[in-house]
This record gives sequence, structure tokens and C-alpha cells, in this order.
Amino acid sequence: MSDFTSLPDLAARTLGGSVTAASDESFEEKENLINPWPPAFRPATFGPKGQEYDGWETRRRREPGHDWALIRLGLPGVIRGVVIDTAWFKGNYPPHASVEARAADGNPGDPSGAGWVEIVPKSPLRGDTAHAFPVDAERLFTHVRLNMFPDGGIARIRVHGDVVPDPAFLTGMTVDLAALENGARVLDCSDMFYSSPDNMLFPGLPRNQAEGWETARRRAPGNEWALVRLAAPGTIRVAEIDTTHLKFNAPAEVSLTAPDGTVLLPRTRLQPDARHRFRVETPEVSHVRVDIHPDGGLARLRLWGHLSAEGERRLTERHRDLLR
Repeated sequence: MSDFTSLPDLAARTLGGSVTAASDESFEEKENLINPWPPAFRPATFGPKGQEYDGWETRRRREPGHDWALIRLGLPGVIRGVVIDTAWFKGNYPPHASVEARAADGNPGDPSGAGWVEIVPKSPLRGDTAHAFPVDAERLFTHVRLNMFPDGGIARIRVHGDVVPDPAFLTGMTVDLAALENGARVLDCSDMFYSSPDNMLFPGLPRNQAEGWETARRRAPGNEWALVRLAAPGTIRVAEIDTTHLKFNAPAEVSLTAPDGTVLLPRTRLQPDARHRFRVETPEVSHVRVDIHPDGGLARLRLWGHLSAEGERRLTERHRDLLR
């Protein structure tokens, strides 16, 4: 998982992202930029504004300047890379694009205001292509501005990075230590044939079985597993294992262990398409291994508990250091 595209898309609508403003959206709406599904296209689907595209498309610019869109990240964090995807835009894509970012409270409605940092310089684009741009900026951002020169259509923007939660909403409270929005991540797993294990850590309820973690059918001895790095070290009091929508492909059993082998939840029978809650008393842990026996899928994993003093200190210091 070394490629930055394996990191969460901080701008995704499923994580709370929003396109708050754009210079123009004459042909296609700005909100399409952060749709979580791959761009789709059906030829010869002409509406009142012309051929329909699954993306953001502006009018043909006849005056100086360029078009732009402002995106509020669903989860603030350190941006490691950006993907600008011109899928299906073949004769109407912009020849160049750039990306800027900033940290701000609320929505910075003025695109010309101060505080913007260029994280992707003005770069050439090709039509019908996903362009990946690594980003080297070790600081916290809450918004990005996508600029295209001068006009045209872009299907998607993906803003991949590390989540940096605000410790003010975590310290001294009962929190989900396994929540992606609190900074947890899946570091490794045995199999993710159908979907990413990070899906287990997403907020909200899954709409279908594709929004969880599902492995291939295991034909060899053993079982599948995922290693979760918690938001910060802490103690777990409730483990919630959710198999919602997994009716014929839920695991038979699940177990939770700490890296040193300490059993946090012994091997326990699961029901399909059901939410399971278990009271546990764990020592302080920073990582949890989830074993599913023998294979299958989990919709959500919630590990409710309390940050340790060391965990609170780490979160507070990191947030402070990255806000500069």
C-alpha cells in the first residue's frame, strides 16, 4: 500500500466532502467532481445543454482568465497526492490544470483570497485520462481549489492523504478508536479482492455490500485478516462488528487481538446481515488485528473506548505542528 492512491480520498462525498463554489458550471454540475463512483458515460444522451457527462464542464471561455472550483475536504488532513481525471472528456478537456490548498474555518468563498498554497503546479492534461500528481506539503489542509486553464471538463478530483482529526473533539471523551475520521487506518490485510478494508472504518451505515470489506472465497487453510492502526493508543470498551448487507458472504466467526498476541475478543460466532456489539476490557493498545474465519466480508468495525494520556498528547501535538 505504498502508492498514495491507497490512502483515503479526503474530498469524497462519502466522507463529507463538498464542492462549495465554482466559476462556471454551464454544461455539467460542479458536484460531480467528488462523486465516489467511477465516471460513467452513455453516448448520444443529449439534454438541453448538449451531450451529458458525469463530471464538471464549463462553457467555452471567450474572455481572459480560467475556470476554478472550490472543494471543502470531508476530512482535514495532510495531502499526499491528487488525481485529476478527465474520463470521457476527449474533445472538451482543459489542456492544463493546477491545484491549491489551504486551511480555513468555514468556506473560503473568495478564490483570490490569501492563504492558498500551490500543491500541484500548472500541468498539462490529456483527454480521457486519470493524472496522478504526488504532493509534498507536510501541513494540514481543509480546502482545495481546482484550476483548469482555460475551460472544459474534468470528471473527478481525488485528494488522497492522511486524516488529521481535531483533538478538541476526541480528548476526554468516549470515541470510536477505529474511525477513519478520527485518524485510524488499515495498514495491511490478507486479501481485498472485492473491496478495500478501509471501508470498514468509514462513517455512517453502508448502503450495500460494496461499501464494506469483502475478500475472495478462500480455498486454502487459514483465514483472512486486517491490521488496523487506531486513531491513537487507548483502551477499548465496546467492539461493534457489523455484517449489514452481507447475507450469504459474512464470516462464520471473528476475533480481535493486539500486536503482542493479547486476545481482545475471542473467536466469536457471527450472524449474516446483522450488527453485533460486544463489551470488552482491553489493555492500552495502538493496533488491532481483525481475523475473520475463514473469509467473507465486514460492513463496519467500531471500537469504542478512551484515548490514553499518551494518545491524547500525540494527537494534540501533531495537530498543532501541522497547523502552520
